[in-house]
Amino acid sequence: MRRLLLALLAASVVTACSKDKVREPAELKDIENPALKFKTAWSSHPGNGSGDYYGELGLTLAEDALYAADVKGRVYALDPVNGKTTWRAQTGERVISGPTVSGNAVFVGSMDGHVIALKRADGSDYWKTKVSSEVLAPPVSDGTLTIARAGDGKIYALSSVSGAQVWMFDRTVPNLTLRGLGRPEIVGSLAFVGMDNGRVAAVRMADGQAQWEQLIAAPTGRNELERLTDVDATLLVDGGELYAASFGGEVVCLDGDTGQVLWRRSLRSYTGMARVNDLVVVTDESGVVWGLDARTGAAAWKNEDLLYRKLSPPAVFADHVVVGDFDGYLHWLDPKDGRIVARGRIGSDPIRTAPVAGPDMLYVMNVAGRINAIQLKPAPTR
Repeated sequence: MRRLLLALLAASVVTACSKDKVREPAELKDIENPALKFKTAWSSHPGNGSGDYYGELGLTLAEDALYAADVKGRVYALDPVNGKTTWRAQTGERVISGPTVSGNAVFVGSMDGHVIALKRADGSDYWKTKVSSEVLAPPVSDGTLTIARAGDGKIYALSSVSGAQVWMFDRTVPNLTLRGLGRPEIVGSLAFVGMDNGRVAAVRMADGQAQWEQLIAAPTGRNELERLTDVDATLLVDGGELYAASFGGEVVCLDGDTGQVLWRRSLRSYTGMARVNDLVVVTDESGVVWGLDARTGAAAWKNEDLLYRKLSPPAVFADHVVVGDFDGYLHWLDPKDGRIVARGRIGSDPIRTAPVAGPDMLYVMNVAGRINAIQLKPAPTR
């Protein structure tokens, strides 16, 4: 199976860029009278992050700690108030996805096909299970079962207590796909999974059978690059509705119970979405930020000021939309109209994963593993 690095897509013909038209990142425009200002409450560099490797390493905020991991196999628990390391664990694996937290365990996935569970209290070993290939998506758990996705298209349900396999769900993977897999989402008795074949499946937690499958985007085009349909963006679950984005060019709202399509919007994305008020905010593969009506999919606004800046998935913090870019900038957008109302830089390394919002701080990790905790304050009036 061949996998395509996202870095190649910037120069690909997927979006019909001509050879004489280079996708130069947009130059940033000055912001007059920023509506917001922010400061760094603390900064920590506990690990190496993902480096140049495209995985799904990110941050997870829980009530007891902020959790992070790096490609060198280390997993960390940090105090979210001051950034001090509570514990550090060495898995001995090349970790590429996670961490996630459920019950008394912290879960990560490795390049060598291991799902690893650590004890949440101190990071000591809990269990480790081998699956069929690299675990590109963060494992998720409901406390009873842990759902892990392998790069070959297989989805495993493992006992959250012992790591033993309970069931396996399998679908064919196309020859050429984006590198990366979206995290499964567990809601009640179902696990929702976006797949590389352009479909979303609702898999029953009880037995691993599909309750429904829905096509998000069908392959079209003259070559394999143009026919990519991966649903790699993290699914967004909101009440009884499920939002999915495909690199094949569709953002879709589904009924979570039946898989029925409620609306479609022509838009290509591999990053992710966030819900703010009545909008679903999406960053597309060209760096356009869209605000879509959550009920109809109609575009309430779009912002093209960040074209080709390789944006992170959006986050929502302090009633604003926040995205990171390839040059270490954070951009703050007003959700009412999509205008960029503030900007700041937290280093020169790319921000690929979504910032994580807490009650009082926004946590951001770049590919080098540096974590910044951001606090906002109103801009002074003039």
